[in-house]
Amino acid sequence: MLLAMPAGRPFRFQTRIRFIDTDVSGRIHYTAMFRYFESAEIEFMRSLGITYGGREVDFPRVHVECDFQLPLVHDDVIDIEVCLTKLGRSSGRLEFRTLRKGEQAANGVVVIVCVDKQTQRPIPIPAEIRARLEPELRVEETADKNR
Repeated sequence: MLLAMPAGRPFRFQTRIRFIDTDVSGRIHYTAMFRYFESAEIEFMRSLGITYGGREVDFPRVHVECDFQLPLVHDDVIDIEVCLTKLGRSSGRLEFRTLRKGEQAANGVVVIVCVDKQTQRPIPIPAEIRARLEPELRVEETADKNR
């Protein structure tokens, strides 16, 4: 679970909640938030010169989570902050914070793993991708360092 947004300036992506992404209660459908996280992730990666298409590797999601603090409804303007908080040999952890009018409305985590497209087995993140990701790595700040 995301406890606090990491230090440093996170990447920020702005969008609006689409009507199609709301449920019968008028709020964003819980599964739709992951599409918004993914859009922010893709733009974050693009800003680093990393694209997911046309490579010998894929980055499937192996863990996702999201917590909602405020309702998000059709046409709300949201800012999604993205931070890379862990970078392992073959995986990365991205943390997201969704803001509506400056207030935190949701937060989440997505863990991606680098896999060979042919074998679908985890492999080390290619050096050229790692070199672009490492400068973006942010250390998590928690209230209790002993957790």
